[in-house]
Amino acid sequence: MTTIAVIGCGQWGPNHIRNFNSLLGSRVAAAVDTDPARLARVRGLFRDVACSTDYRTVLQDPAVDAVVISTPLKTHYELTREALLAGKHVLCEKPLCETAQHAEALVQLAAETQRVLMVGHVFLFNPGIIKLKELVEAGELGRLHYLLAIRTNLGPIRDDCNAAYDLASHDVSIFNWLLGREPLRVSASGGCFLRPKIEDVVSITLHYPGNVFASIQCSWLNPKKVRHITVVGSRKMLTWDDLDLSAPVACYDKGADFKQEYNDFGEFLRVATWDGEVRLPKVEWEEPVRKQARHFLEAVSRGFVERSDGMFSVGVVRVLEAIAESLSLGGAPTDLARGRAAAASLRSDGGPVRLQS
Repeated sequence: MTTIAVIGCGQWGPNHIRNFNSLLGSRVAAAVDTDPARLARVRGLFRDVACSTDYRTVLQDPAVDAVVISTPLKTHYELTREALLAGKHVLCEKPLCETAQHAEALVQLAAETQRVLMVGHVFLFNPGIIKLKELVEAGELGRLHYLLAIRTNLGPIRDDCNAAYDLASHDVSIFNWLLGREPLRVSASGGCFLRPKIEDVVSITLHYPGNVFASIQCSWLNPKKVRHITVVGSRKMLTWDDLDLSAPVACYDKGADFKQEYNDFGEFLRVATWDGEVRLPKVEWEEPVRKQARHFLEAVSRGFVERSDGMFSVGVVRVLEAIAESLSLGGAPTDLARGRAAAASLRSDGGPVRLQS
């Protein structure tokens, strides 16, 4: 039985408590928040969960095996660091840190303390995104050309980070996972309308190895909620609509290509297009937060994380840092090659950090 404490009981904390308490092999023993009103809500929902305003009480409790950190971004580094030093396994909400340097330090600390560090990139556990990954890896799309993500809504509006760190972090993690690599360079522009120096709307372009182009449009100042991804290949195209619960993934037998043709006047190129059937692959639904919780428990049991580990999240944070730099430079491209080289020594074999038995 893995005993868990949840630190942070705002929007996501109660969801973590509910899901871990519903899974065999785990129980949530304690919840922590500095807001008494949030703790009162937790007490009303989960009567067996002890509540505290001091996170040190759970870090010092030898009965607690693991902690979930669901607090504002600016607190992630210190809380995760203290939890690892206290000997706790950690599931930290995304993004892991504000800077890649801090994220790399946490990965190193997790290896030194022999603790599991997993990051809550929850869309990697979304059944629709998993289906996209399966279809891409099966080669159905042919050579990948470009990806487009649109993520908008009216709120929730945060004051601890901009829309890129909050919203685009989801799509950066999805793109990196689907492609199995990080972008070579990024550029971004945005607008600050509600508060100075905090972008409410951000447009991002990413250039991946293999001439794959990607684009992200994110905003928490929009009248309509949209969570949509398009993946275009040389043979087929895919779409994912998170708001379509009956058929979130569609596979289009559509495309265009240049054909070489010859006639009496010489050689020329002609654009050939095709428009075939649309297939709706079956997607077995399960709540992504529950799926993520189960994966974390399995990681604690086996001693390493197979999906959304610390090193993967370092890559996401590197991209977010590059986006922030590009925003500060008015949209000028930012190269990511140097950041990847600096982190290469953390995990030279390219696989997950495994704990000693």
